Amino acid sequence: MSKVIIAITSYNEVFYDDGAKTGLFVTEALHPFHVFKKAGYEVEFVSETGTFGFDTHSLGEMFLQGADKADVEDENSEFQKQLKQIKKASDINASDYVAIYGSAGHGALYDYPKATDLIKITEAIYANGGVISAVCHGIVLLGPVKDSKTNELVLKGKKITGFTDIGEVQLGVQEKMDKDNLESIEAMAKRIGATYVAPEGPWDDLSVVDGRVVTGVNPASATSAAEKVVAILKQ
Repeated sequence: MSKVIIAITSYNEVFYDDGAKTGLFVTEALHPFHVFKKAGYEVEFVSETGTFGFDTHSLGEMFLQGADKADVEDENSEFQKQLKQIKKASDINASDYVAIYGSAGHGALYDYPKATDLIKITEAIYANGGVISAVCHGIVLLGPVKDSKTNELVLKGKKITGFTDIGEVQLGVQEKMDKDNLESIEAMAKRIGATYVAPEGPWDDLSVVDGRVVTGVNPASATSAAEKVVAILKQ
C-alpha cells in the first residue's frame, strides 16, 4: 500500500487576542486524512518535532460540527488513533511516501519555514516524482523547497494559492503577524516569484494544480486539494 504524509505544525502557543492557542487547524488534517484513506492510501502524520497541539478555535462550533466533531472527540476513531502515532520528521524515510500534504493553522507560519527535516522530506518526495501539496497557511512548507535537478525553488513560476491577506485582516490577526514577523502566503508568493491565485472570497473553496504541486486556499479547500493530489497519483 502506498503511503502519504500529512505534515502537522508542532507550534502550539498563544496566538489570539482571547488567549487561545494556535496549532493544528483540525479539519485541515481530518478532511485530507479521510480522502487519502478512502482512495486506498496509508496515511501517517508527521511533524518536525514529533509533537503537536490543536488550534483552540478550530475545535469550536464555528469550524467543527456533526460527523467531524464526533470523529475528533472519539479517542478511538481511526483519525485519533493515527494522530496519536505522529512521527518525528527526522525518523522517517522519504522514499516510503508518494505525496506530502501540509496541513495548517497559523502555527505553520512559525515552524514550517525553518522545519529543516520536513523540508528535506518534501524535496525528496518531489525529486522521486511524488506530489507535494498543502492547504491554507501550510503553503509555507513548500516555499523553501528546491528542485534537485535545477536547484531552483519549486514554486518559482508556479501558480499557487493559500490563505488570503484579507482573510488575515478579517480574523483580526494581522497585527499579531506583523509583530511576530510572520510572512503571509501572498507575500511569500511575491517574494519567491510564484503566481498567487486568489479565490473570489477568502472563505470560498479553491485549490490549484500546477504540475505535481497542489495548493488549497483555506479550511474549506482541504478536501478538494487532497482530491486533486489523489487524481494526480492515480494518473
